Amino acid sequence: MENFRNISKVGFMKHNGGLEFRKISDTEYEYTTTLQDFHMNASGTTHGGYIMSVLDSGMGTSAHQFIKGIAVTISLNINFIGGSKPGDIILGYAKMKKQTSSLIFMYGELKCDDRLLATAEGIWKVIK
Repeated sequence: MENFRNISKVGFMKHNGGLEFRKISDTEYEYTTTLQDFHMNASGTTHGGYIMSVLDSGMGTSAHQFIKGIAVTISLNINFIGGSKPGDIILGYAKMKKQTSSLIFMYGELKCDDRLLATAEGIWKVIK
């Protein structure tokens, strides 16, 4: 199993607190981040848009690693299940379910400790 490495050296996720990433098998990947005050919504729980961004970035990076190329999100369905707060460390998981010549189908989830925060199913279009 690989060690976590920073994948947020430039771009959107760098400005949103960063994301660490690692491969755990040929079809499975993990990613992690620590929640900060600016990730919270008015009710004091993690903003849903941030949860979506973490899932999209982690699953998208997994797709890129899997095909050793570039893919873009064409569909991402998310189920919000639990809440989190500043200081929580969240761990994401991505698994490749199927690949065709032009599409990658994936499953993802976010957890904090053993609590499930969100699940996702997505499709990525291979473009390069």
